Amino acid sequence: MSTPLNKSPYLRNQRAFPTDPEMLSVETNKSYVDISNAVNSRTISQFATATLSTGEQWFTTSPDKPLSGFRKIFPISSTGNTPHGLSLARISSFVRIWGSFTDGTIWYPLPYVDVTGVTSQISITVDATNIIITSGAGAPPTISSGIVTLEWIA
Repeated sequence: MSTPLNKSPYLRNQRAFPTDPEMLSVETNKSYVDISNAVNSRTISQFATATLSTGEQWFTTSPDKPLSGFRKIFPISSTGNTPHGLSLARISSFVRIWGSFTDGTIWYPLPYVDVTGVTSQISITVDATNIIITSGAGAPPTISSGIVTLEWIA
């Protein structure tokens, strides 16, 4: 049994088109559907401060209705809370919570893990209203600017 989740967005590179006008119309329509399905199945590489569809389709218990992926980015300039404005009642699950920041000299990933000083790490979590960036009690880098990306399924 094959569902859309089991197919890859592969497009064949050749197609034989019939010369009969009626059959040509049918094959042209099939070709368009194949192309649009393949294009719409790829991950959309736009990152914006508005909520965007990623084009991803995620597992579900119903094979006829996969969950859709969404993404939104948030500029940051320090640790603390950043309001995200998302309705968690409409979100099935966050699938990626990530980002990066700079102290003005060096770029770091978020979350930041310090392999020599466990108290110098920076965590990132999400609650019902905020993205929460917390610095450890040691000497973690100071965030001067950065970006947090939230990706979820609904």
